[in-house]
Amino acid sequence: MSENHQRDGSMNTNYQARAKRMDRFARWGITLGGLAVIFCVVFILVLIVNVALPLFFSAQVERQPSVAVESQLSGNLLAVGMDEYLETSYALSENGELPFYKISDGALLDQEQLHAPSGPDRLRGVEGDGRLRHVLLWEDGSVSVERVRFRPFFDAEQGNERSILHQRERLATFAPPASGVPERSWARISADGRSTRVDLFADGHVELLQRLEEENFLGETSFSEEEHEIDLSSILGRVASLVLSHDGQQLFIGSSLGELMRWDLADIEEPILLESRKAFVDQRAITALTMIFGDVSLAVGDATGLVTTWMPVRNEHGTRVLRRIHDLSRHDAPILALYPTQRDKNVISASRAAVHIDNMTSERHLLTLPAFQENAPLALTTRGNGLVTVSSQGKMLSWSLMIPHPEVSLKTLFGKVWYEGYDAPGYVWQSSAATDDYEAKLSLVPLIYGSLKGTFYAMFFAVPLAIFGAIYTSQFARPRLRGVIKPTVEIMAAVPTVIIGFLAALWLAPLIERSLGSLFLSLIFLPTTLVMALLVWQAARRNESLQRIERGFEFVAVAPILIGAVALAAWCGPLIEEVFFAGNLKQWLFNEMGVRYDPRNCIIIAFAMGFAVIPIIFTIAEDALSNVPQSLKAASLALGASRWQTVWRVMLPSASPGIFAGTMIGFGRAVGETMIVLMATGNTPIMDLSIFNGMRPLSANIAVEIPEAPVDGSLYRVLFLSAVLLFVMTFIVNTVAELIRQRLRAKYGRF
Repeated sequence: MSENHQRDGSMNTNYQARAKRMDRFARWGITLGGLAVIFCVVFILVLIVNVALPLFFSAQVERQPSVAVESQLSGNLLAVGMDEYLETSYALSENGELPFYKISDGALLDQEQLHAPSGPDRLRGVEGDGRLRHVLLWEDGSVSVERVRFRPFFDAEQGNERSILHQRERLATFAPPASGVPERSWARISADGRSTRVDLFADGHVELLQRLEEENFLGETSFSEEEHEIDLSSILGRVASLVLSHDGQQLFIGSSLGELMRWDLADIEEPILLESRKAFVDQRAITALTMIFGDVSLAVGDATGLVTTWMPVRNEHGTRVLRRIHDLSRHDAPILALYPTQRDKNVISASRAAVHIDNMTSERHLLTLPAFQENAPLALTTRGNGLVTVSSQGKMLSWSLMIPHPEVSLKTLFGKVWYEGYDAPGYVWQSSAATDDYEAKLSLVPLIYGSLKGTFYAMFFAVPLAIFGAIYTSQFARPRLRGVIKPTVEIMAAVPTVIIGFLAALWLAPLIERSLGSLFLSLIFLPTTLVMALLVWQAARRNESLQRIERGFEFVAVAPILIGAVALAAWCGPLIEEVFFAGNLKQWLFNEMGVRYDPRNCIIIAFAMGFAVIPIIFTIAEDALSNVPQSLKAASLALGASRWQTVWRVMLPSASPGIFAGTMIGFGRAVGETMIVLMATGNTPIMDLSIFNGMRPLSANIAVEIPEAPVDGSLYRVLFLSAVLLFVMTFIVNTVAELIRQRLRAKYGRF
């Protein structure tokens, strides 16, 4: 007997030791698994943050080797230039010499001699348009337009090393004007056969010459030429600066007393003065003008060192007038020159104090370079990645500019920005356009708004149905009926979201559009008929046979009522719409209320995304209610409370932590939903609370834009920033939900 007892004791001890070892292994495994999950989540966050972070890096500049050029030329330098690969530079002297240099070692690659169209080969001045085009004003007053081209070439015989081939081309010539030799000249050659020349003379008057070459359908060419003197009789002060648009159809003049004049040169027969206005109240001198890339906005530099940008904006009369839109960084000295880049909205401003590089759209100051020699030629590469000028010692100085995302700032991402073509500042998302000169509009506010809007309407539809369904299933339904309802609802979660989105877009949206009046009536009929049925039931329930329905079969009475209300709304909807809304409720909403009905709107999202969210909220809420100890329910009923009073005062408070957790999980599910909103919203990034409009949430925007986003470009990185915001939003929601759940749990007990 004692041996059996000892054997049983030894077996129990071994069993307990083995159980403890297994518990330790399980604890270690669960701990390691949890830490691995946390590590993976943090690692994913680090990866997406690492991609988005360069959006806010500061610009970088790198000095290139200098090239001694002035000692090799017979005259002063009037223009310089450099290829976009930062390998070849050139200079233009006042004697028409055009040498090309290799930047790395300063070796002379080639040299050309430019000749005037007529008269002496000596230059009076040079104007550039930033695209390796130079307007040459010769001593006799004639003008030639020269273009330098660079073309990369890979020689197979030399190991496929890249070489830069350069070429000079004369695009147009203009004869000397009859009124004498001008002080400065500007010229533009457009693709439609238009040539425009503007001359500024020493006495302050401005002359315009336009030539137009057209070809008819028979292939015959006609040539017309018009010459005008620009009327400056109303200008305040003298002409201090002047600029032509790249197509030659706009002329801007700035005066020494702060007046701006805008001319329309589209009609070759007569220039039209569109506007003359005081740019500054204090009448500060306008010292420099340039057109921003795209020829919509005008950059203005003044005598106080401020650089501003102006744009034609529609006023209350529908007329477009110049308006000051952006203020860029200020200099400590008057602005001497302005230079636009040819790939973005960056502006380079030069003064005696410094050289600044700013972005117009973001108003972001990008770089500050030391001041160059006054009146020294300065030029940018066509890609805006390099800058070249000449020092006082006659050396050609060049810099490599690394400005990856100038148009992105906290203001452009989260603030109101006044974009070109808009009549007021706004939150706009438009990542691409038909032309290359548009402003990238990357505001995340409409996308965040769309995410919250879609989630709000989905939760507005899903939460009441899910929670009331959970209450009925756990507290009122018979166990056999509960065994059918709960698995059925849970199976809803297994339906692929792409199927839900497909049905919502191609079946539900047209159905609701055809039955909009019936939908609104059902929102009235359903609660009304339900309340009336409850009032009738209070009198009818005195019948003992009917009381059996209250014991878990309430749906038998409610379902026909709800079905009947929907059927009545479907029958009355077309009649009401025909009588009160002339048969077209959507048109009435637009005409009378100013509300536009989008077939893919938030009504569709409420039903479709609500359908996807209901199973999550229902399951967690039902489990929370079912896990409340039955003793609490029995005690409440024993004290005389009704079943509904017991549910409202006892069961719901006790289960509130679980119900709240389920609601927050459903909220997070709705915020991150992609396929349903992608297929059923119309993907319109607008900020409108109307339920009749669509939206574009962050998740759908990532899915739409990422296939077309250039790797490491601004759009690409902003999309990763959107993913970071989604992560942060979800983290905040879950954190707040957990804090509230813990408070509810502490207040109502652990159930």
